Amino acid sequence: MATATEVFEQVKAAALAATGPDERALQIDYEALEKKMSAALGARTVTLLHINQYLPEGYEDQGHFNAIAVTEGNVVYDMVIGDQYFRYDVFSAADLTKFQSIDGIYKDEEKREEISFLSLRLQHGDEAHILLGLNDDQRASILAVADKLSLARHPE
Repeated sequence: MATATEVFEQVKAAALAATGPDERALQIDYEALEKKMSAALGARTVTLLHINQYLPEGYEDQGHFNAIAVTEGNVVYDMVIGDQYFRYDVFSAADLTKFQSIDGIYKDEEKREEISFLSLRLQHGDEAHILLGLNDDQRASILAVADKLSLARHPE
């Protein structure tokens, strides 16, 4: 379980790690971002957090990466963070109309390698929210989110 401040700290660490050796570091005003995230999450307790290593292509023009936070009450925050940019969507697990999981292999023709991935698409109405995992830790995080939201949406 995490507070808004703890979620911010994890997002900040991910933002700092998101810069490649040949890239300019993200130009994020971390003090402003912390205030915005605290205002968005309020006093809610976040039970699961998944941070995409990078945004899926075409997902968001201004963002560099996103974080999906799931609260104790099964409310989902999809927060997109970039240089001087912060946007979030909020929806309940009860609002989801579709879960789509894809476990596959991406063929990177340029590097001539195959990369396994796990993707979870959460959809409500016309909106889609994508979690993407490229390693075992990220896969575990995605599966935990899928399990929690699936149980909330379809209890047995």
